[in-house]
Amino acid sequence: MNIQQLEYMVAVDECRHFVRAAEKCCVTQPTLSMMLQKLEDELGVKIFDRSKQPIEPTPDGKEVIKRAKSILGEINRLKEFTSQLTDEVSGVVRLAVIPTLAPYIIPLFIQPLMEAYPQLNLIVKEMNTSSIIDSLKTSQVDIGLLATPLNELLLEEYPLFYEDFLAYTSTSMPTANKEYLLPSEIDISHLWLLEEGHCFRSQVLNFCELKKKEIPGNRLQYEAGSIETLINLVDTNNGVTIVPLLATLKLSKEQKNRLRQFKVPKPVREISLVVNKNFSRTKILQALKNEIMKYVPVQTEKNKLIVKI
Repeated sequence: MNIQQLEYMVAVDECRHFVRAAEKCCVTQPTLSMMLQKLEDELGVKIFDRSKQPIEPTPDGKEVIKRAKSILGEINRLKEFTSQLTDEVSGVVRLAVIPTLAPYIIPLFIQPLMEAYPQLNLIVKEMNTSSIIDSLKTSQVDIGLLATPLNELLLEEYPLFYEDFLAYTSTSMPTANKEYLLPSEIDISHLWLLEEGHCFRSQVLNFCELKKKEIPGNRLQYEAGSIETLINLVDTNNGVTIVPLLATLKLSKEQKNRLRQFKVPKPVREISLVVNKNFSRTKILQALKNEIMKYVPVQTEKNKLIVKI
């Protein structure tokens, strides 16, 4: 048994296809299949059910894969530790960012970060919160950039800033005539929301008064997949939606006129860098934090009255 075989096994589990897994691992499909067959023979366990399409792990195989991910995670942490000894911000770093944050924050700091640290190889993925949590625990991802708190015992959170929530409203809505809003003034029957699975949707429904109301059964219910879709729905179909501050930076002047702030205490979301508690590359973490805070035009809200969501 060797590390390569464990990596092949995890790749097949993720891809559920031998050819795609082989491409991901940069080997031929016969080589990958042969190595996995040798691993199964050595362990005396059938890891994958090859009769199914897509390929699935057997019940025993699921347990083997789970432990293989843990072993590979420890190997990655050992590499992280030795990299830290070089006193450099270098090597491969896998950063996962939630979709309601990635399109707005990544372009702000990514180029300066890469220019400041030429030895750093950064792999950025958009993932939902639950996937980031699972990937951090198994060391498939090194650092997460997402809304917190998560209340996960195995993870460490490093808060960066608090991002305001704003209402984006059509001119036909009563909210368009107000300078500042109370959450109770949002007409939930005309509220456009993200689809299930986005933590931002839960935050919107839970903050302040919205959590006390039920969404009515309208003839049209459209659950959007992105903040941009929500804004376009308001522009073309009226209604109101809630957007995070960073998503408003590139709006047109006309669109910015449709934004309304909430009255104090303002609803916000806490944005943090999150790592596995065994993560040891502290210099990389600090470098990432410094670059983000240089270019993100959001205050830390230390002296403001706010409502964390």
